[in-house]
Amino acid sequence: MSLVGEERKEYILEQLHTAGKVRTNDLVEKLQVSSETIRRYLEELEYENKCKRVYGGAVKINLDREEPSMFTREILHADEKKRIGRLAASLVQNGDIILIDDGTTSLQMIHFLGNKKNITIITNSVTGLTLLVDSINKGLMDAEVYFIGGKVHPKHFRITGSVAQQMLDNFYVDKAFVSIDGITLGSGITSFDAERALMVRKCIEHAKQSIVLTDHSKLGSSNLYRSAELREIDMIICDVPAPKDWVAELEAKDIEWLAAE
Repeated sequence: MSLVGEERKEYILEQLHTAGKVRTNDLVEKLQVSSETIRRYLEELEYENKCKRVYGGAVKINLDREEPSMFTREILHADEKKRIGRLAASLVQNGDIILIDDGTTSLQMIHFLGNKKNITIITNSVTGLTLLVDSINKGLMDAEVYFIGGKVHPKHFRITGSVAQQMLDNFYVDKAFVSIDGITLGSGITSFDAERALMVRKCIEHAKQSIVLTDHSKLGSSNLYRSAELREIDMIICDVPAPKDWVAELEAKDIEWLAAE
C-alpha cells in the first residue's frame, strides 16, 4: 500500500480510538476517496485485528479483557493523566469534602491540592492514602483524611467489597472524582471488575457532584460491568474535547465536558 493509504488507515484508527466507531460515509467525505476504497481499508484493519466491521462502518474492538496492574496503569498516558488531575484539582474549593477513588488518573489530583484549605478527603486507594499522609506530614496539605476499609486487592492497591461499600454509606461528599475503564454513549461507564464497578456507583450516588476523569483511550470502550449510566454523572474531564457525535447527547443529559489540553 502507498504511504498515502497508510496515512488514511492511521486516521481511521485514530477515529476508532477516540469515538469507538467510524462510518463509511463519513470517511468517504473526509478522506475524499470512494466507498470501495474505505471498505478495503476496513477489511485490512479487521484482518490485522484492529477493528470489527459492522453495517455501514466499523467499531473498535477491546483486546484488553483483564485490567492492567497498578504499576502498568501508572505509566499509561501519564502526561495526559497529569493534566487531567491538575484540572480536576482546580475544581476543589476550600472546605470541600471530596472523594478520590483508586484510579491512577484520580490519584494525580493529590499532587495539586496543596493550596487548598480545610478540605476533607475520602479514598479507597492504598496509594492515595500513602500520598496524602506523606503530604500532610510534610506540611504540604491542609486536609483531614478518611480511609475506606474492606477487601484488599494487592495488584491494584485498592479496597473494595461489601465492607467497603457499607463504610461508604456513612459518607456524603461535595464532589466525587472517579476514574473509569470505559465509556460509551450506550453503555455509560463500565469497569473490568464487578466490585470496582459497584464502588464507583456508590461514589457517584453519595456525591452532590460526580466527576468522571478519563484519558482518551477509554472513549468508545465498553467493559463487562456497568457502574452508571451517563445521565447519572455531572461532568467529564478528559485530555481531548468531546467527540463531535457525543456533543448533542451530552448536552441533552446536562453533562459538562472539560478538556485538559
